[in-house]
Amino acid sequence: MPRWRGWRALAWLWLVAVLAVGVHQWRFWHESRLESDVLALLPRDAHDPALADATRRIADASARNMVVLLGAADAAQARAAAQAYRASLNTAQAARSLPFVESTSVEGWFDATREFYRPWRDRLLTDAQRVRLRDTAPDALAEEALAALYGPMGSPRMTQWREDPLNLWPQWWQAQATASGMRFDADGLLQADDSTGHARTWAVLQFETRGSAFRLDGEPVIDAALDDAYAAASKAVPDLRELRAGVPLHAEAAAVQASREVNIIGFGSLAAVLLLVWLAFRSMTPIVLVALSLLIGVAAALSVTAMIFGQVHLLTLVFGASLVGVAEDYGIHWFASRQGHPRIERWTLLRSLLPGMGLAWLTSALAYLALGLAPFPGLQQMAVFSAVGLGAAFLTVLCWFPWLDRGQVRPSALSRAMQAWMSRWPRVRLTKGWWIAAAVAAVVVIGGLWQLRSNDDLRNLQSSPKALIDQQIEISRLLALPSPAQFYLVRANDTETLLQREHKLTARLSSLAREGRIHGYRAISDWLPSQQQQAADAAMTARAENAVLVQVGAATGEQFARPTFASAALSLEAWMASPASKPLRALWLGRSGDGVASVVMVDAPGGDDLLDLLATQAQGLHGVRWVNRTAEFSSLLGHYRRMMLALLLAGAVLVFVSLWVRYRRDAWRAMLPTVLAGLLSVALLGWLGEPLQLFNVLALLLLLGMGIDYGIFLLEHRGDASAWLAVSVGAASTWLSFGLLALSATPALHAFGLTLLFGIGLVWLLSPLFRPHVPPHAQAAHD
Repeated sequence: MPRWRGWRALAWLWLVAVLAVGVHQWRFWHESRLESDVLALLPRDAHDPALADATRRIADASARNMVVLLGAADAAQARAAAQAYRASLNTAQAARSLPFVESTSVEGWFDATREFYRPWRDRLLTDAQRVRLRDTAPDALAEEALAALYGPMGSPRMTQWREDPLNLWPQWWQAQATASGMRFDADGLLQADDSTGHARTWAVLQFETRGSAFRLDGEPVIDAALDDAYAAASKAVPDLRELRAGVPLHAEAAAVQASREVNIIGFGSLAAVLLLVWLAFRSMTPIVLVALSLLIGVAAALSVTAMIFGQVHLLTLVFGASLVGVAEDYGIHWFASRQGHPRIERWTLLRSLLPGMGLAWLTSALAYLALGLAPFPGLQQMAVFSAVGLGAAFLTVLCWFPWLDRGQVRPSALSRAMQAWMSRWPRVRLTKGWWIAAAVAAVVVIGGLWQLRSNDDLRNLQSSPKALIDQQIEISRLLALPSPAQFYLVRANDTETLLQREHKLTARLSSLAREGRIHGYRAISDWLPSQQQQAADAAMTARAENAVLVQVGAATGEQFARPTFASAALSLEAWMASPASKPLRALWLGRSGDGVASVVMVDAPGGDDLLDLLATQAQGLHGVRWVNRTAEFSSLLGHYRRMMLALLLAGAVLVFVSLWVRYRRDAWRAMLPTVLAGLLSVALLGWLGEPLQLFNVLALLLLLGMGIDYGIFLLEHRGDASAWLAVSVGAASTWLSFGLLALSATPALHAFGLTLLFGIGLVWLLSPLFRPHVPPHAQAAHD
């Protein structure tokens, strides 16, 4: 048959597209547009922009920050350790540009903030001070002030006596430190016991990455620099304890882990595929061309994903590495058919293979694209990556293989063995033995499903090293850092009303702090009272202090003039522009819908009972909402797990309809092996005690698309041993790819790979059991 004339033009067009992908790949890897933030995988709160903005602001506030605590026996050793630590980092910075720098120190912030607040000192009172000034007689206050003026042991002061005769300002600062968990001394050092109960003095070093913490190259640059700095500090101060925390450390650990897994899974599966191709065909041409189709498929997938989403998540890259085990099916099917039918002209062979290969690609691509129906950016990336990668590999086989494959593919020992196995492979029949096998399978399925439990915990999406998590927990305890996953969202029509609502909430939280139920909280209204509150406090302070100064002056024979303070209230704009707001700016969300919004964060020990108690604190407060993002995201994952299960059933029906259109009464032969493999895979998860989560269901969706391919090939080429060779080699490589994915340290990818490890193996075993019977004369005619 003459060659298809349009094929030459199609081959040249595909070459142009591949060259464009190559240019994009060069730019992509030079720009390093990789993302490792786990929150980027999760859906946005489109129905609640303020909540989505709150989550983003809180995440962004800590995304580039790291903290290192150096614990020593005393203050002198802590300062010496900090000096040696900084010196090591400065040396490393001079030798090679580190991706982080030291940020503002605690003591520097305090000095700047104290000077900023000085003009409004009279407007800053605690609830306890208000009660004291209201209920205490001026004579008693005057006696306290006089004792402080002439007493041998006065309280620590921050101003001259006449500027603050009742010493209100240090008390306000102490209350702020208690509420926000600050426990630093005058030198900016922290006095606290470590997790072993040893008393230590901690030097606190804060660092900030130069760029995004979530765009790293897989090299432990930050970790290595901090290790060297700790080694230098330990030489200066023996028995030094170091603690590290911060999102960049988790991001770098995730990048290093992802890089390692991409190498293991991607290159491991590639090596396995090429080895299988060599064993099947004993020729370099199939190896080179199959490798070419895989390379083009992965490169095109990466480029299209980057162009659509702007960046590529590391989990997408790890997941995409397993694509190698699927995209080679088309090339293997081509060479298996060439090996089994050497006398058929290449273009004729391609036309005979096109319907089956096209249907196989369509079902697989639809299964991958089904991932994108859930509004998870990470899943949508994986769906696009996989569907495009399969399509590019399929087009490479379609457009180039007939031109590039000009030699002969001779039978190999593996191909002859597969042909012999095919002839001996049993078929399901209505006999007593097969009924017993069906009963055993039913018991396995029912027993496994009975034991199956679901787990939709958000933490299944990531996995940080345990040592890093333990250090994060201890630093959170020492510094009283609030959890970014639970907070109060406060909304109002204007700033004044919002600050008043915050104050009502913090009054309740202060009661919990006094009872020891929580460690503290962080709220803007504690540092920026409402204008109404400022006016009331200024009037109360002036009345009390003027009366005290008059009485003290009468007792001493001196005249004391009260200093003049700012006449206008402290505004939000002035506070936001000042150093005082730096640790709290992320709590201010600004405009939200028709009003404004802010966040109040709580430092609490944890536990479901306490979280329930914190939720009740928002009851009865208009515009205040308790937000538990971990629970909400976990609930959302459960919702989408159930939704995808329903989609899986609907997809199975659609796939069966498409099979019925082509194969009619034989459609069940292609469908049933995949259905049984899916049920048995889920049952095995139950027997092994593995919980059912969203990624198990997504794996079943892909199993539906890939497993059907094996049945399609066996139906499309009935009795053809070359089709069974293609199925077996393709299934083995796919099984190895996703089997390696089951080794991932990320729980979600482990669950995904384990499900497909079971599913692919089972569907390969089951598919030939339901193959149609081919009469001997038909088989001879086919050969």
